Amino acid sequence: MNNLRSLYVFELIRMKKYNILGASLLTSFIFIAVLHFSGVEDISLIFPLLIFLDVTVMSMLLIGVTMFFEKQEGTLKTMLVSPIGKSEYIISKVLSNVTINLLTLYTLYGYSVLFKELEVNILLLTLYVILIASFHSLIGIYITYYKKTFTDLLVAIMTYSLALTIPVVLVYVGILNIGLIEKMMYLIPTQASMLLMISVTPQSFEVWELIISLSYLIIGGGLLYYIVFRKFDDFAVRESGV
Repeated sequence: MNNLRSLYVFELIRMKKYNILGASLLTSFIFIAVLHFSGVEDISLIFPLLIFLDVTVMSMLLIGVTMFFEKQEGTLKTMLVSPIGKSEYIISKVLSNVTINLLTLYTLYGYSVLFKELEVNILLLTLYVILIASFHSLIGIYITYYKKTFTDLLVAIMTYSLALTIPVVLVYVGILNIGLIEKMMYLIPTQASMLLMISVTPQSFEVWELIISLSYLIIGGGLLYYIVFRKFDDFAVRESGV
């Protein structure tokens, strides 16, 4: 537990060092600008969309960036000869990433409460952000395992966004409403994530959709963690040159 706490604090310090914290704050300000210039007073429909983008695409990108900086510094070489366990390493990565996502959430929420009209269940939204961000952080770690360059990582994340994120957004805003495609959406994690975002707003939703979405992300997150945990040794050895 002490190792995990120390690693978590160290991760946050490195995020500041790598300007990842600054990039996250910049993203928050961009989102605030979107809300400000939207011309809409009640942003209960726009707010969850921005949070959705942050906890999915940005989660994967930020954790990938952190790991690539680690590659450059040779951090993994140090870890192989240290008493730190791989589970502690992975969990600290996820926790620090989730912390950044929560910072974005509360920055946007603070602005929205002060200057706009917003009706969301912030407690549930916080829990869902933790769940969704954890899930996508694990995806980000897994993708990074197999990408040799930062460009490869960006291409992989953009591909994920084009295939799994943008269609969900188009359905949410009403641009895409083909029945078969909407049904197929239930097979992808981004749809489950969006449904959780919708459930904290005044928008109508089906209880069974909420149950399926929670089950998908919880069970899927457990499986992802298992895969990431099992594949970590190969990644660490490959990157350290041992």
